[in-house]
Formats: sequence, structure tokens, C-alpha cells
Amino acid sequence: MTIRKLSLTTASCLLFCTLLQAQDKLPVKFGKVTPEDFNVTVKGPDSAAGAVVIADYGTSSFEGSVRGWFDLIFKHSCRIKILKQNAFEAATIKIPLYVSGNDGEKILSLHAATYTLENGKVVETKIDDKAIFTDQLDRHWVEKKFTFPALKEGAIIEYTYTQTSPFLFNLQPWSFQGDYPCLWSEYQVDMPNFFRYVTLGHGYANYDINTTDSRTATFHLTFPGGADADDHETLDDQVVTHRWVMKNVPALKEEPFTTSMRNYDASLEFQLASYNFTQAHYYKDVMGNWLSVSESLLKDDDFGADLDKGNGWMDDELKPVLQGATGDREKAERLFAFVRDKFNCTGHSSLYMNDPLKTVFKNKHGNEAELNLLLVALLRHEKIVADPVMLSTRSHGFANEIYPLLTRFNYVVCQATIDSGRYYLDASEPWLGFNRLPERCYNGYARVLNKDLPSYVYLDADSMREEKSTLVFISKADKGSGLIGQMTSTPGFNEACTLREKLKTTSAADFFKTIKSAYSPEFMVSNLQLDSLNRPDDPLQVVYDLDIHPDSSSDLFYFNPMLNEGQKENPFKSAERKYPVEMPYAMDEMYTLNMDIPEGYDVDELPKSARVAFNTDEGLFEYLIVKSGDAIQFRSRIKFNKANFKPEDYATLRDFFSYIVKKQSEQIVFKKKKTV
Repeated sequence: MTIRKLSLTTASCLLFCTLLQAQDKLPVKFGKVTPEDFNVTVKGPDSAAGAVVIADYGTSSFEGSVRGWFDLIFKHSCRIKILKQNAFEAATIKIPLYVSGNDGEKILSLHAATYTLENGKVVETKIDDKAIFTDQLDRHWVEKKFTFPALKEGAIIEYTYTQTSPFLFNLQPWSFQGDYPCLWSEYQVDMPNFFRYVTLGHGYANYDINTTDSRTATFHLTFPGGADADDHETLDDQVVTHRWVMKNVPALKEEPFTTSMRNYDASLEFQLASYNFTQAHYYKDVMGNWLSVSESLLKDDDFGADLDKGNGWMDDELKPVLQGATGDREKAERLFAFVRDKFNCTGHSSLYMNDPLKTVFKNKHGNEAELNLLLVALLRHEKIVADPVMLSTRSHGFANEIYPLLTRFNYVVCQATIDSGRYYLDASEPWLGFNRLPERCYNGYARVLNKDLPSYVYLDADSMREEKSTLVFISKADKGSGLIGQMTSTPGFNEACTLREKLKTTSAADFFKTIKSAYSPEFMVSNLQLDSLNRPDDPLQVVYDLDIHPDSSSDLFYFNPMLNEGQKENPFKSAERKYPVEMPYAMDEMYTLNMDIPEGYDVDELPKSARVAFNTDEGLFEYLIVKSGDAIQFRSRIKFNKANFKPEDYATLRDFFSYIVKKQSEQIVFKKKKTV
């Protein structure tokens, strides 16, 4: 196991709790709350926290079952003090439970209570069993949910439950870090040598305790005999106890330009790798490798089983779609557009299908996996080489490159190979063009599933370049000191996608109102136009006219050459950051202005030009302005050659954006000429 480490800030800057002292044992006794237990305070960066986790404790172990196999037993206890009303949401607890067929995870016991201090005495309010609800999330997951009663500021809430699971692949993960500071977080796993798990650690915090111990244990298994007597068997094995403890863990605060906090919270997760029963000379590789996983998925009825079938039903269906098409590229474009435009996507976070492809085709809707697997099948039907690609979206966290952990993947797109060129297609979004993927897909490692030669591909945000250009012409009006102009903005692909998506649910008129409202009274906006809005393969353009009338009662006219296109605020507000900055793409934004000086005015003040490089060659900011005769030429450019930056770049990046915001807010000052 490899744990990425980065020292936390010194203890004096983190948390202070009069309850906790230097110790190696759990500092609380669950089920017993004393008046002294309310003496918990938080100082340092988390002093404004609305709640503090006093102790979070979990254990996982294995027991022989009455099914002749093993069960996982997970016990979880947690105590939280509610400091402020804005943290009442911490009192709603959700416990996910996995279900498959007639088997399912169960809660054997659940105890929860709210404790308050009234006149120096502890008052306990237990949760009513009728207040515990069960919600069916999907066919494989249900959720136990409850909210603590008698909540108020200063209350302590505590819950304890035991969860049993017949699914050995679902060894419970553990998160040491969350939305609130945590004084003590501990997880212990008793792992028999029968089972081998890959242990994956995340985050930048160090363990205060990380120990292993071993002992011999006896497991009792019962084999149901049906009409005959049950058989019983005992197995002895070495059990290794792993114990992980973190103390004074700061709250994990999400910053701008972060793909998923799942990548950076201090946590552990486990993946079943193999069974190894040496006494019975039995070994089974459960995890497999990428080749076996690819083969399995392509044979799975819920994934790729339909792809290699004859699919003769497609013959007549595709004739009108492909009529007159010449060449594989045009066929692929038509098939992509057909699925994109004629099918409705019901969800964008699926690795598996719910229905066969023929049913998806008939119903004209499905999740993103169903639509893109259908696209693969349609392309293959036309003898175009196509494969599914599974990936993890940015909000879902990174996929693991070493181990074939399917839980790390949540999205499927299509890879088509035409004339030795590779094209990546996602037909689940109506605003996407051919060979374009939404920005959520650019999250690094992805797997191409092919029965003969499975491979991988990196879909990196660094490889995406968002190019935006804005051109403004402003000239003198025919009469008076007014100005007339036109702005033409061509947003980059991703910004255009966002706008196209937004305008599916709002009107263009509302969008134009937003533009108009951003201008001061001296500016009149009219004749707004959107070009290629409904043609996602073409660049989008936003065009509108400007009519500018300086305030005649003032001798000065202040004019920002960026109009309303400048960087308004610095997205990086925190003083420091301990994990990377992950922009969605590299960028190159160019803004150009050519304007006449208003009739009857001179330039009184002109901002200074500037050119600043970021990390030598990783970025650039230009602010170039010059007065030439009766005109002003201006250009501003923000360029980043990469999207991802290390934590040590954060301070420089923050200062860089601060400078951009300051510079792009500067104004030209025009002054009325003196009349003779």
C-alpha cells in the first residue's frame, strides 16, 4: 500500500480539545455521556466549524456463516458535537446497504440518541425506531436513513450500529476526513489469511497510529443439509489485525478547480483480490487482470453481450439514416448524430445497461452507457471498428491504473477507428459535436474494452485547449459624443456547450436580459444574435450592438476596455492549499478592442501595458494598450498551456489571478476638451 503523505499544519494551528490527551486508546466510551464530555472546543483554522466529530470508530471482521461461507461484520460508532445551527445537517445519517437477488446487507442493531446538558445534568433523547426509514435507491442499493431528535446548539449526537454482509467484495471503506474537524478517527480490520485484499490509501494526512498484529482464530461454518442434518466445519487461520488512527484531522474544504474530493480525503478502501485456502489446496484469483476483466465485461448481458450479435434488426432501421452516405467517416457522423438527436439520455453516471440494446433502440431512451454501447453496436453493424471505453468522470474520482477496480469507473463512451484515425464519441448529450467529449470525461486513465487487445488511453485535461476570442469595434456616432459598436464573441467549445445546455431550459430572451443588465446606464445593448446555437458541430457566436452615451453632466468618462468580459474575482481565495489545482482544460482567451476616442474628449489616463509569464512557459497574461491618433487599440490575453498544477504552485497561481483581476478592472479616463 502506498499512502501519499504531506504533513499537516502544526498541532497548534489545528484543533484543541480539553477532552483529548496524548494516548493510544479510544478516548470516549460510547453509550455513556458525562457533563465533562460537553467541554469540547475547536480552535485554529476550523474554529468556525459548525460541528466537531469527537470520535469516529469502526471495525470490520469475518465470521463463519450458516451458508457454509463467511460474512463480513462491520461495527460503527460515532459521536459528534453540534456547535452551530448551520451544522444540523450532520444529524442526518445515511447508511447504504447492498442487495443482490435474495441476499442483502442488514443492520442488526442500531442505537442513536441526542444528549443535551440541562442544569448540569445530561438528558438523553433516544431515536424512535419509527423514525428510521428505508429508501430503495436502485436495484442494488437501499439506504437506511434517520435524523436525530431534540437538536440544538451544544448537543451531542451519538450512534452505533452493526452491519452484516454476505458480500466479501464489500469490505467497508473508511474515511478519516470529512466536512467537519475530527478529533479521533479509528478503523480496525481483522483480516484472515483466507482472503487477500488490495488496500488503497488516499489523502495527504499522516497516521498517528498504524499497526498490525496477528493471532490464530477458529472459524465455524455451517453447511445446510436440507432434509438431512446440517454439516459443521471449523477452520483455523492466522488473522492479521490492522489498526489505523488519525487524530485532530482538519475539515476537508473543497476549493475551486477540484475534480473530486474523493481523490484527496484521508481514506482507505479495499478490493478483494483472491481466496487462498491452503488446507484445501484451493486458490482463486477474484480480481483478475485487465484482459480477464475486459473479456468478462464484453460477455456480460448488462454490458457488452449484445455488441457482437448479428443484430439483424438494425438492417431496416438504419437504411434511412445512412441513405446516400459515402465512406466510413460520413456513416459514423450520421450514426452518431442519429443517436444523439433521436434518443433521450436518462442519466450520466452508469457503467452498465438496464435494458438490452434492442429495447433501448425501441424506447429511444437510456442511460449514457446504453446510448454509447448502442452507438458501438451500430458502428460495428456497418463494419466500422468501434469499442466501448470505460472511464471515471471528474466528480467521481480517479480510476486506478494498476488494479482493475470496476467500482472506480462510472461512465462509458465510444471509440471509433476510421482510416487509422481514432475518434471519441459521446452521444448522450444533444449539444456535443462529433469527436467531442464533455469536460467531465477528461479525468486521466480510461480503459478501451476489446476482446483481443484491451488497452488504455489517457483523457487528460491538459490535452484540451479552450480557445475563446472576443472582438469589439467601437466608432464615433454620426452626431454628438456618442459611440456605436459591435461585440462578437466566439466562446471555446466547453463554454459553448454550457451555453447550449443552458438554453435548453431557458429562453434566449432571458440570456439577453442577463447581458443587458450587466452594463451601466451609459451602455445600450441591442440586436443580440446567437449563431449556430442548434448546430453543435459548428462554433457558436454571440453578437450584439452597443450604443454608448457618456454622461453629459460630467467632465470625465470612465471606460473599461474589457467591458464586461474581464476576470471579476480571484477564484483562489484560501491562503494555502494542500492538493492540486485541476482546471478543466488548458486555455487561450483573446480579447481585442479597437475604438475611436469619443468626439469632444481627450485621453486623460490610460492604463499601462503589461506582460507577465506564469512559471516561465506554463502561462501568460498580456495587457497591451496604445493610443494612436484618435483611436485606441487594446488586447488582453490569458493563456495557460496546461490545466493541472501542483500544490506548491498554488501561491503563485493565486497571485497571478489577483494581478489579472486588478489589471482587467483598470479604466481609461476620458476628459472633455475645453471649449474656447
